[in-house]
Amino acid sequence: MQEKRYNSEDELLRKSKEAINIPFGKIDTTGRLGTAKNKGNVGQMFEECWFERKVNSRAEADFKELGVELKVTPCVKNNSNKYVAKERLVLNIIDYMTEVNKSFEDSSFWHKNKTLLLMYYEYFKNVPVTEFKILETLLYEYPEKDLIVIKQDWEKIVQKIKEGKAHELSEGDTLYLGACRKGAGGEKDLRPQPYNSIKANQRAYSLKQSYMTYILNNYVLNQKVEESIIDNESQLEQQGFENYIINKIKPFFGKSQKELIQQFDLNPQMKNVNERIIASILGIKGNIAATEEFRKANIVPKTIRINYGDKKIKESMSFPTFKFTEIIKEDWEESFMYNLFSSTKFMFIIFKFDKNNQLYLDNIKFWNMPVKDIEEVHKVWAETVKVIKEGVVITSKNGCNYNNLPGQTFNRVSHIRPHGQNRNDCYELPDGRKMTKQCFWLSNKYVLEQISHKEV
Repeated sequence: MQEKRYNSEDELLRKSKEAINIPFGKIDTTGRLGTAKNKGNVGQMFEECWFERKVNSRAEADFKELGVELKVTPCVKNNSNKYVAKERLVLNIIDYMTEVNKSFEDSSFWHKNKTLLLMYYEYFKNVPVTEFKILETLLYEYPEKDLIVIKQDWEKIVQKIKEGKAHELSEGDTLYLGACRKGAGGEKDLRPQPYNSIKANQRAYSLKQSYMTYILNNYVLNQKVEESIIDNESQLEQQGFENYIINKIKPFFGKSQKELIQQFDLNPQMKNVNERIIASILGIKGNIAATEEFRKANIVPKTIRINYGDKKIKESMSFPTFKFTEIIKEDWEESFMYNLFSSTKFMFIIFKFDKNNQLYLDNIKFWNMPVKDIEEVHKVWAETVKVIKEGVVITSKNGCNYNNLPGQTFNRVSHIRPHGQNRNDCYELPDGRKMTKQCFWLSNKYVLEQISHKEV
C-alpha cells in the first residue's frame, strides 16, 4: 500500500478526530479485529485502515515525518461512574544492552515517544471490540514539570540496569514512567543484560495507569480539580521528587503529634489525623493521595506507629477486601494484588511513641515492594485461590470461626486475615456459603524490616 503522509500535526489531529463515535467494525477493512485476541490489534487497525500507514516494528515514531507516535488506549467507568484509564500505556521494548549507553535525549523512549497521538476509547466487558468507539483524541507533549520527573524515572531504570539489576526492575521503582513486564512470561521472554549473567524479564517503557487516568481527566474531560505539591520546578530537578517531599517535611521531624495538631489547628479526633498533619506541612487542604503528583504516580500514603519499648509495630498493614468469587477468576499478572505491589509506591509516614506514650513524627520513607517479595505475595495469592477453589474449611472454637486460608505463619511478607466490620460483614463463597470479608495484609514484622532497612 502507498503510505499517506501528513504535513502537519493539525492535519493528523483532525484526521484522528474524524474517527470519534464510529464503531471500530466500520473502520476495520482488514479483519484485524476478528483475529487473535491481541490488544495491539486495535492500534494496528487504526494505523493501517484509518491513517493509511503500513504496520511495522520500526524503532522510530509511527508518523516519522512529524515525530508522533500513535497510541489507541482504553478507558472504563469505575464504580463511581467516573472515567479512568483501563491499563498502563505500553510503549517500546527496553533493550538492556544498548539503552545503558545512551543519554535521555538519545534514548529509545524519547526517540519514539516524544509526542503521542492518544486516541481514548471506552471499553465494555462482554461487548465485541467491533462495537467500541473513540471518545476523544489529543496530541500529547509532556508538560515541563512532568518531563523532569519522567527523565528522573528513566535515569532510575537505566541506573538499575547499569548496576546489573535489570532482573529486579519493577514499575514501583519509578513515578510516571515505568518498566512493565512485556510478554507471556517464561524462558522465551528472558533477555540478556550487560552487567550480569542473570537473564531479566523482557520489559517495556510504559506510562502508568494512574498517569494515563490523569491525562484523560485533565486534558480530555477537563476535570482538573487536584491540588499540586510541587511549587518549585528548579528544586524538583535538583533534588528529585522523593527528596523534594522529604525535605519539606524534615524540619518537623521530632515534633509531637500534639504540637503539630495545635500548630495547624486540626481536630485531634478527625480520621487520619496523622496524614492530615503531613498534608498541612505540605500546604495541602485536601488529602495527599488526591494531589496531582500523588495521583499521577500512584503513591499511597500509609501511617505507621512504632512502640517505644520493643520498637515494634502493633498492627499489620491491611489492604482492600477481595471477593471470593472474583479472585478465583484472576490470573496473577492481571490480579489486583500483583498490580498493587508491582506498580504502587508507598509513602510511609512514621510516628514513634516516647516513654510517656506521646506520638512524635519520626520519619518519611518512600517504598515499593522488591520483586523477590512480590513473589512471596504471589505464593499467598496462589494458596488463597487454591483453598477457595477446593472449598474453604471453616471451623468454630470458643465462639470464633477459623478458616484455612494462608495465615500469619504462611510466609514472612503477607497473609490473609478477616477485614469485615463484624462477623456478619460477609462475602459469598463459590459454594454459596457466606464468610467474613478477608483481605491481604503485610505482616507487621515485614513492614518494620522495610522501614528499618535504610533511614532517610
